[in-house]
Amino acid sequence: MLRWMNFVMACLLSACWLVQPAHAEENPQNRIVYIAPDLGLLFWRTLSDGVAAVVESRQYRFETLTSQNSREIELQHVRRAIANGVAGIVLTPTDSSSAPAALELAAKHGMPVVIADIGTDGGDYVSFVSSDDYAGGKRVGETLATALVEKGWQDAPVGIVAISQARRNGQDRTRGFDDGLAEAGFTGQIAPLRQMQSYSAKETEEFVRDMLTETPGLRALFVQTDQPAMGALRAIREAERQGEVLLAAFDGIPAFVEPLREGAILVSGMQQPRLMGMQAGEALVEHLAGGMPARRIMVPILIVTPDNIDTLLPRLQDTVFGEESSR
Repeated sequence: MLRWMNFVMACLLSACWLVQPAHAEENPQNRIVYIAPDLGLLFWRTLSDGVAAVVESRQYRFETLTSQNSREIELQHVRRAIANGVAGIVLTPTDSSSAPAALELAAKHGMPVVIADIGTDGGDYVSFVSSDDYAGGKRVGETLATALVEKGWQDAPVGIVAISQARRNGQDRTRGFDDGLAEAGFTGQIAPLRQMQSYSAKETEEFVRDMLTETPGLRALFVQTDQPAMGALRAIREAERQGEVLLAAFDGIPAFVEPLREGAILVSGMQQPRLMGMQAGEALVEHLAGGMPARRIMVPILIVTPDNIDTLLPRLQDTVFGEESSR
């Protein structure tokens, strides 16, 4: 009997030893967190997929959290990541003015942070991965102005539905767009700028309805992110102003493909969120391995028009559309 009990105890001890690596996998130092402003937008989900693709291939566990566009929730997520002792954070701030508090908290506890897309007004970080929003906005402005000049509408008003101008990338898109318009021969006025709050198609649809009423001579719109641009397109169609109001956009979703082919969207400056996420993941993993990634990493913006949409489509499906590219 004693021999049997000893055998059972030996088996139990062996079993405990065999499951030990599973406990090791739960070590928070094997985990990387991405904190996004709003996972309701495909852009941030695609960026998250890019981070995950890299860090999981390096045997890190991965988690995505949403700040719900709240700086308070953003700070709570940073505090929780620090308390849990994760290896590092990839952060897209709710806006550039909220980022320094998050970065200061992380630095105080020695937590490495890579910033993705939306910049910061200050603070220390490992790397900042973004697109050249100024250059992208400028090329969109140039393309739109060229079309306006060709139609003899260079003196007509143009409207902007902008992402938050508290974000560095929002400021850069607006400034680049204004410069691109001017350099390509636009001499009209910019209608009062509207800023998104909910970043929904419905919100922008309502903005555009008001703009078309308040500015009857409006000949063009620049909508600074993807799903809201579809709301603008609906408002133009409902007002039966197709062909009379040109639509320029930024970013990209699969729903853009047909409107671009048809010319209903004149141009979109498409960031590559999956590629941005991959670059952010690479920078953080390199840092954790003792390397020194570049402090500033720029990902190209693709200028997509009716003339090149079909040529660029395979690339868009890989680096822009992300999870919805196969739907």
